[in-house]
Amino acid sequence: MGTSTGAQRPPRPDEVRAPGSRAQRLLPAKWHRVLRRGLFLLALLLVGLFAMQLAPRNPLRVVAADRLKAPGAVLRDGTIAVLGTDGVGRDVLSRIIAGARLSLLIGLSSVAVAGALGTNLGLISGYFGGRIGDVIMRLVDIQMAFPALLLALAIAAALGPSVLTLVLALGFSYWTSYARLARGIVLSLKEKEYVLAATVCGASSARILFRHVLPNAVNPVMILASLHLGQMIIAEASLSYLGLGIQPPDISWGGMIADGRNYLGSAWWAATFPGVAIAVTVLIMGMFGDAVRDALDPKFRFH
Repeated sequence: MGTSTGAQRPPRPDEVRAPGSRAQRLLPAKWHRVLRRGLFLLALLLVGLFAMQLAPRNPLRVVAADRLKAPGAVLRDGTIAVLGTDGVGRDVLSRIIAGARLSLLIGLSSVAVAGALGTNLGLISGYFGGRIGDVIMRLVDIQMAFPALLLALAIAAALGPSVLTLVLALGFSYWTSYARLARGIVLSLKEKEYVLAATVCGASSARILFRHVLPNAVNPVMILASLHLGQMIIAEASLSYLGLGIQPPDISWGGMIADGRNYLGSAWWAATFPGVAIAVTVLIMGMFGDAVRDALDPKFRFH
């Protein structure tokens, strides 16, 4: 009997295409979550980059007649204060958007300073050892005996409040974690065959460190840096809240909370919404850091 012309044969296994978008098929599975969560971080960065264009009102404009308006209130110029106004009539939503720029800039810059300083000192300590390594690690031990935020507070108070001072204070207060991590990696790699071979071939110490050792330390350092981003945002907000961080007229979420703390009973939104912005930002950065850790950690397995 002949077969029906309308019947369709089942597809062969090699013809079956994997479900999902093209990006999902091109990227390894472990990077899918990094990409998805990275989009939220990218959105935050874009908000910070185009803050003045995205803000519905001038975040520095003071209108005394509009002070302490509740969320959704209509202002004198006919616009709506979506998140209300603060104690001098400035739009809270506009100030939150504008404050994202410096908060993200300081967070990223502080992580870069801490990572660069700590990683290089850790590489030197682990590779050369001896007196140099002992001195570096004793500095690490001494500094880790003090709370990092307290040390940053002391540095900011000594140097005076400014954006540059804040970046340096946070960077110098959190470098010890990177130094310990890099030192441990170097100690585990310096006896490897390829490092010994490079030494026998006459390669300089700098070449061995930055050509053969550092590439193996990049992934762990990136994981630690991604997890530190949220911590830096909180530290910056804490210092600004205490008056030792970003100074007016520059806008900081921590400074906004400090300005609104006197109105918690009558105008809760002035301090609450900046706090929510900090919490959401730290949550997004923490989720991104977890995804980066899971993707770069060779011991992690997806199920």
